[in-house]
Amino acid sequence: MIRLGPGADPADRPVRCVSDYARRIEAGGLPGIWVGDSLGGGRATLDPLIALATLCAATERVELRVAVLQAPLRYPVELAHRVQSVQALSGAACASGSAAGSTRADFELLGADYDRRFRTFMNSLDTMRVAWAGQTVNGAALSLRPGCQGGPAILLGLAQSTLDHLCRQGVPGWTPSGRYSSWEDLEAGMRICRDAGGTNAVLANVAVDLAERPESASLAEVAHVSLICAPDEARRRLKRIENLGFDEVLLVSHAGVLEEIERDRDFV
Repeated sequence: MIRLGPGADPADRPVRCVSDYARRIEAGGLPGIWVGDSLGGGRATLDPLIALATLCAATERVELRVAVLQAPLRYPVELAHRVQSVQALSGAACASGSAAGSTRADFELLGADYDRRFRTFMNSLDTMRVAWAGQTVNGAALSLRPGCQGGPAILLGLAQSTLDHLCRQGVPGWTPSGRYSSWEDLEAGMRICRDAGGTNAVLANVAVDLAERPESASLAEVAHVSLICAPDEARRRLKRIENLGFDEVLLVSHAGVLEEIERDRDFV
């Protein structure tokens, strides 16, 4: 996962930094690149769909995804159009994790109702799926680009109580957060996902620091599932994640050390 914060030098164009890092990821043989979605968390970010459009121009083979897109913060038909645009630009090598959102500051920034976010999310997802199907919304239909009918694959970043309902409606998978989910949460959620017909489970937001740097200590204390540990322990934890049934793991190096992510990949 790429953390799209500002660089130390204001004159250093982010588009060049992001593109160069993406090319390194692709050259290293990693299967995909994910970006986050945050507006009011106290750090400067880039819009995730604009970032993915930049990555489309810099890469050819990797999958491009958002973990996770906070759908209730956007108007659903407009968001469906933007997601379709990235899907078309990437040659359909695009998927999206989507969720109700968990950062109150983002909702307050946009004047959105944080307490009603789950209901808003369900309604937004329904509207987006209708739009991607080419059906009428508010008396008109979204014009679909070739190859984008039905929209991209959607992975749910949601609690277990909602997961069962949406998987049974045809949403293909689940993308919980390693930082905020306990091992017990993941085990229970995987049972729900598979029993309900979910076909793709991606464990997101798994922090990596094989050197156990001092600056990672506070994160290691609060992250329920992480790879902030010695290499042998990282290998053991990755095996546990695999045994739970996850298809992919989204690794995040807060120190920006791509080599450690590549090393973890070789542990599996």
